[in-house]
Formats: sequence, C-alpha cells, structure tokens
Amino acid sequence: MRSRHTKLLFGAILTGASVAPDVLANTAELQQERPLESQSDQTHLGHNTGGLEEIIVTAHPGARSRYDVLQGTSVLTGEDLEQAVRATIGDSLDRLPGLSQTAFGQGASRPVIRGLSGDRLRVLINDLGSFDASTTSPDHAVALDLSAAKRIEVVRGPATLIYGANAIAGVVNVTDNRVPRALPEDGKADGFIRSSYGTNADEVVNSGALDLNITGGWMAHLDGFYRNHRDFTAPGFLRSEQERLDDPLPEGEDEPFGRANNSGIESWGGTGGLSYVGDNGFIGASISHLDTVYGIPVALEGEEEEGGEEEEEGVRIDIEQLRVDVIGEWTKPFAIFEKASLRFGYGDYDQAELEGDEIGTLFLNEEWEARLDLTQKNRNGWSGTSGVHLRSRDFEAIGLEAFVPPNDTMQWGLYSYQSIETGAWHVDAGVRLDRQTVESVTRSIDRSFTGISLSAGVSYDLGAGYLIGANGFRTERAPNADELFSDGPHLASFTFERGDETLGEETAKGLELSLKKNSGPLTFILNGFYTAYDDFIFERFTGETEDNLPVAQFSATQARFYGLEMEADYLLWQSGERTIKLNAVFDVVEAKNRSDGTPLPRIPPLSVQLGADYQSHWFDIHISGEYAAKQNDIAAFELPTDDYFVLGTTVSIHPFDGRDITLMIEGRNLTDSDIRYHTSFLKDLVPAPGRSIRFTLRAGF
Repeated sequence: MRSRHTKLLFGAILTGASVAPDVLANTAELQQERPLESQSDQTHLGHNTGGLEEIIVTAHPGARSRYDVLQGTSVLTGEDLEQAVRATIGDSLDRLPGLSQTAFGQGASRPVIRGLSGDRLRVLINDLGSFDASTTSPDHAVALDLSAAKRIEVVRGPATLIYGANAIAGVVNVTDNRVPRALPEDGKADGFIRSSYGTNADEVVNSGALDLNITGGWMAHLDGFYRNHRDFTAPGFLRSEQERLDDPLPEGEDEPFGRANNSGIESWGGTGGLSYVGDNGFIGASISHLDTVYGIPVALEGEEEEGGEEEEEGVRIDIEQLRVDVIGEWTKPFAIFEKASLRFGYGDYDQAELEGDEIGTLFLNEEWEARLDLTQKNRNGWSGTSGVHLRSRDFEAIGLEAFVPPNDTMQWGLYSYQSIETGAWHVDAGVRLDRQTVESVTRSIDRSFTGISLSAGVSYDLGAGYLIGANGFRTERAPNADELFSDGPHLASFTFERGDETLGEETAKGLELSLKKNSGPLTFILNGFYTAYDDFIFERFTGETEDNLPVAQFSATQARFYGLEMEADYLLWQSGERTIKLNAVFDVVEAKNRSDGTPLPRIPPLSVQLGADYQSHWFDIHISGEYAAKQNDIAAFELPTDDYFVLGTTVSIHPFDGRDITLMIEGRNLTDSDIRYHTSFLKDLVPAPGRSIRFTLRAGF
C-alpha cells in the first residue's frame, strides 16, 4: 500500500502522545459531557431506541437531546444496536425512519437518507470520514465493520454546518472506543467477546474488544473481528418478474433460482489504540487494518473470446485499508471556551476488482481529514461551537473500469453554530464557509468552488411534554470529481458515465417542521420536510449507447424533495420490571425534476413498520412487521418495484443475574418475502436474502 505521508503522519502521532502527560497532568477518571458507555453497559438495558431524552452531538455541536434537536435524528445503542448490526452499514440502518439502502449484495450497501445518497451523505467514524471509494460506486463497500461500534447517530437532512457540504443529505456517525476516552468503571479493564451464526448464508461472525488501564491514566485498546458469509439464498427467482418478461433468457437456459452465486463475503480486521486520560481531558491515537473480499452476485459481461462468444465473469472485490486516528479533548475551561476537541484521521485504501485471478480495475485512495472544534461557555442561555475543518483526497483508478481519471480534491471549511435559550424558546443559527479545489492532472483541469451555508431554527416548549419547531437552511455543494470528469463504462451501474466539466455548485433551500412529545405513555416525533434544489446534479439517460451500455450524463436540473417521517412509542402495560410497548415508524418521500415534472430515479417508496416489545428482568421479546409499498413513480429507463411485507422477531435472554451475558435469537425475513429495494441498481437482478435465523452469544466483562 502507498505511504507517501507516513513519516509526517507518525511524527505527528508520536509528538501528540509524548506531550500528553504534561498537558493532561493529574490523572483521574474523566467525567465527560458525553462519555462512551463502558462495554458492560451494553448488557441488559432493554430496547434503547434512542428515546427523546437521548443526548446526541452529531446533529448539534452543543450536545442536546433528540427532543430539542429540530432535525430528524436516530440513535442506536445497547441491545438495539446489537440487533441492528449486519454485514453492511446500509443494511444495518435500513429499518430506521427515512432510511433505505443501496443494497449491492451482502458485501456493499450504503445508507440512503430521504432518497439521497452518494456524495451527499457522509458516513463517519468518530466524526471523521471512512476514507474509501464507496461514494464513487454502489458496488464499493464502506471501509467499516460495526462489530466494535458502541453507538450510531443518524441525522436526516442537511448537516453541512458541522461536516461540510458533502453532508447535505445527512450524516451517519459511528462511534467506537478505538481511542479510549475514559477509565474503566472498575478502574482496571472492560471488554466483550461475541460470536454469532446465521442460517441463510452459514454466516459466522466472531469479535471482541478490550480496554485496559495500564498505569497512571494510560489506557490501551484492542479489538478485532472475523466475518464469513457464504452465498445467500433468495426465496425464488433472482430476476424480478418484470425483468424476466422484458428480457427473457435464450431458449434452453435456466432462469437463476434460489442461490445467489458469488454473493459471499469474508472480512477481518483489528485495531490497536493508546491514550492518556487525565482530569483535564484525554489524547490518544489508534491504528486499524481492514481486509475484505466479497462477490458481486450478478454476472457481468466479459470481453469477447475467440469465436465471438462472450464470457461472463463473477467479479470479486478485494479491499484493504490502513487507517490512523488521533483524537483529543481539552475539557478545562479557558478564555471564553468550555472545551476544545481535536480529530485527525488518515486512510490508505486499495481496492482490486478481481475477474478470476486477474485484477480488472484497481482503485487507490489516500485521504486525510482534520477538525478542531471549540465549544463556548454557556452565558445566560447563550452557547455555541465554532470550528475549522480540513479534508484532502488523492484518488486514482487503473484498469478496465477506470471511468474516472486520477484526481486530487482539497477542501477546507470554517463554521460557527450559536444557540440562545430563554424561557420556553430556543433559537439556533449558524454559518459555514467552504472552499473546494478539484484537479485532474491528466486532463489539465482545475476547478475551484466557494460555498456558503446558512441555517436557522426556532422551537417552543408547549408544556406537557410537547415541543414544536421549525428549521430553515440554505446550503451549497460543489460537484465532485466523478460528476466533473467521468468518461467511461461503469459496469456496476450498467451505464457509460459522462461527467460535465462545466458543472457549478448546486444550491438547496428548505424547511423542516417538527412536533414532538416526550412524556406520558405516548411519545412521538413527527418531521415534515421540503427541499428545493437549484442545479441539482444527477445522472440523466441520454438515449445513446456506448460500449453497449446506455449513456448516463451528469447534468444539472431543478429538483424538489418533500416528505414526512413519524416514529411513536406507546407504553401499553407495566408491572414492576415487566413492560409491554407498542411502536410504529412511517416515512414517505417524493422527489421530482422541477424542469419537466418527472420523477427522479431510485426514490424509496412509502413504508410502515409496526412492532411490539415485551421487556423483563430475564428476557425481552421484540416482534415487528414492515410493509413497503409498490413504487410506480419511476424515472425514465426504470422498472417499477413490487411491494413486500416482512416479519422479524428477536428474543434476548439474560440467564445470569448480575452477569453481562446475553443470548440473542433473531428471526429475519420470517415471511421469506421477495424483497427488492427500489434504491438499488441490482433490484431487478437479485433480491435481498430470504429467511434466516441468527444466534448470538455475547459476554461482557
């Protein structure tokens, strides 16, 4: 792997570690504003669904509860996180309100928020990017496994003030303990081991983590995982009914049924971290390695052999990443500030697309990101956070599918977010300045963009647990290298992609309205949103073909997105530790091209979830059903997607009183439904896996 910045990188890490004892003298257990839960905290907590009092920071730098934050947010911790975890981040979050997934087999799936994904949505690890090529193509996996995750926060809607214009659709922030931030509860060590097995694809996952108090405030962290899934089984024909009718196979050729060949995944990784924790904060660093190999469960057309026949190849993707993180916080007040937070991350990422034993295309990505955030002291209800954010990306594709030329991207941003609270009123306002330069050396093209993003919100506490609020925003996003420079066949999306070097910034203006209730037996969140885009960048099919593929031209148009999300919980019965709760989730989004009134592509349909939970001291039971409506509101060259209903259940058993041991039995897709996500490029070629039972044993210490 490449290491052009290795000496500089490790010099910075060693310098930061060496000054830690002097800067953070007086070791003691740090009481942070938002400490990570100890590993043992993920034991018998019941279903932590990110209740309205759950404190979040991804949506708001001032660390407020979900009840106070006006944007749509979700939080996964404890047993809910355990139940949600799948092989990919997209599949893990699919059941949250407003979310779908790109669903490119078992190995690759990014989240889709309110119909938007790609470079408009950021997947973060401890507030920094994943440093991979996942935004370039839906068949590229996010360089992340959730085995050691302790918390996931999701922001639906623009989070551009804190994380930049590439977060215009939202943010998924995964928090782990790779750099320990607090001493263990017992003062010595904590950790966990976990093992699980799933029946559908003979899924085996083993993982574990350890946080160790070495001496004098020095903390060490180790974690690792191994994941192996064989080819999964679908409930019927792999191709959809409409696809089979439109493109029948040659006579005598069998229609693929049941097993999705070349859909397996094997992945392993590990992290080592070291930090110093004192009375006035912490500082530390970690090194992580990830290695993943997975198959694309669709045969792609290969080159012509002698005799004029085409060979179909099963493509596998081999990913390797080395990642380094430096994280620190100074929590002793100084000047007008209460706290300073530093984040720095570096990733060296290689991805080989294998056709047999040969490398068809090689993707190389070297990236670093840094941010410094200063949190102000609260003065008579006035608080705020300001920061500086830097990001650099060096990307190169080599081989048959090098549809994007080598390119370099440099971004920097300055932001300030201020809040005033007086009585029942709460007012937020913020501004961010972004600068982005994108360069293609081989084409001698250099484009620079400057964007300004603004937001303002106001909420009013109506009393009796009710809160009403509105949040308005105006954001600007610069086009990325793919949108500017693409020019070649992209087999993963079955298109020939063409960029447009003249594209300008897209501007989004919108409003989000909220009504929330956080007390009494019924609690709920209701969010309605509307966003109008000027110069919205999307792939427009031209009707032309090149290399036997339809041409998709990156173009700018006028667009609008609007929709509604609701989540509610009702405490039906309670007696001592035993409770029965009912819950519901509803979401719908509409997206249109304002220029001609046509639908935009791959917009998820209306979905409804209904569930019930029984919770007790010894065991919990959760059952839920989800209905996704048929999607007939389709763009040109799209096929409609049928509706489906899926049933799932989970039983969590806590057999030993006072011991952190849990046995979890999950039934996934118990109805063995034919599930096809309209947001997926593969929806008509391969469905989601069929029925599966998963057994998980977890022990914490």
